Amino acid sequence: MATPSAAADAADTPAKARGGGVQSLDRAFALLEIMADAGGEISLSQLAESSGLPLPTIHRIIRTLVGKGYVRQLPSRRYALGPRLIGLGDSASRMLGTWARPHLTHLVEELGETANLAMLDGDKVVYVAQVPSQHAMRMFTEVGRRVPAHSAGVGKALLAQLPDREAMAVLHRAGMPAATDRTITTPDAFAAEITRIRERGYAIDDGEQEVGVRCLAVPVRGGPAMMAVSISGPEARVSWEFVTRAAPIVQRAAAELAADLDHRE
Repeated sequence: MATPSAAADAADTPAKARGGGVQSLDRAFALLEIMADAGGEISLSQLAESSGLPLPTIHRIIRTLVGKGYVRQLPSRRYALGPRLIGLGDSASRMLGTWARPHLTHLVEELGETANLAMLDGDKVVYVAQVPSQHAMRMFTEVGRRVPAHSAGVGKALLAQLPDREAMAVLHRAGMPAATDRTITTPDAFAAEITRIRERGYAIDDGEQEVGVRCLAVPVRGGPAMMAVSISGPEARVSWEFVTRAAPIVQRAAAELAADLDHRE
């Protein structure tokens, strides 16, 4: 009679998973994604509950990932994402910036203001690409800079893509400090803001991150990862009339970027 471990091994025997993928790779990536969704740290029992895989199978995969540096075991015997993933993430971010640059450049040429691409990294927003405006007075955000999600246009657009509970959990963990006197600093006010963003299809940072700066941000829907594209500049140029004119242009650029990234994937 087969032991539970042997039965689990037998379940892993087929080299191919559905759709032609390698089953062990599918499972390894699924476990990494579960760990990331849990905040980067998790127990084996939680992995089993979330993945539906037998514990012997999970243990074997995790042991391999630990050996390669993609996962590390903590003194508490829980598991966390490993340092080797940082290099992969940095390389992926650089490639994403390269692929996004033509779309951002087109936005700058059409609208005249600085264009950005950002992603949610943990509980903060990280800028992964930027094409600056040609104006002498322009907005500049260093690629790799991390900012609070609640006060940035891209952050609002990103949080609006999450279920309400997840978005509020991010705010609860990160806090809602006031960057300016216009920053939204209460969960109730932010919940109302998310509703407006979903209804109109774009987010506005009206001097909430930087005094005198207005930003229009749009979620990149349907791409391989959760991202947002924005256009930003001084309030004197990024007027409300400008926002109305620019919104469909930025939305189109976001849709084209999503399609391009899906094609590359």
